[in-house]
Amino acid sequence: MSRLIVISGPSGCGKTTIAREILQRHAEILFAVSATTRPKRSYEMNGKDYFFLTKNEFEQKIRLNELVEWEQIYGEYYGSLKSEIDRAFEEGRSLLLDVDVKGALSIKTKYPSDSILIFIKPPSMEILRSRLMNRKTETTEALNRRLERVTMEMERSKEFNFSIINDDLAQAVDNVDRIINRAMETAV
Repeated sequence: MSRLIVISGPSGCGKTTIAREILQRHAEILFAVSATTRPKRSYEMNGKDYFFLTKNEFEQKIRLNELVEWEQIYGEYYGSLKSEIDRAFEEGRSLLLDVDVKGALSIKTKYPSDSILIFIKPPSMEILRSRLMNRKTETTEALNRRLERVTMEMERSKEFNFSIINDDLAQAVDNVDRIINRAMETAV
């Protein structure tokens, strides 16, 4: 049985790093590439890190109901394509999604018996701020907008199946791995 393993949390909590480590351990799990309208960073690849779309392309996907979830954050669209979920289910494989908090909850609403939601918590707000600043990928204004969302995101973490504090990356990856292994055992 296929599962949707949804990893979420505030920007800078380490969810993408954890997701990559999990995929290294689980070759049987596919990764859902999200779509976005935000500019591509120099180290990112279209179709691997994100599907980079224009606003018009993204809005057409919304109109055609081709997204299982989407949201406009910081003036840019982000979303998960139905085609990614369909592809995994057709292959009988589980799918890992690295999405924002509202997106994760939308997936849970649409796929309640197939979804496992894992919330990654930062050890503290100070550490989260430091991680975001050290990325040096955005302006101070953009950084502050990201931090303004954290209160809402932390509150919504109560709606997830599991919460993991990422104060030690190796430990956090092991904890997420244990959750996934249990979920896969019960899915058979």
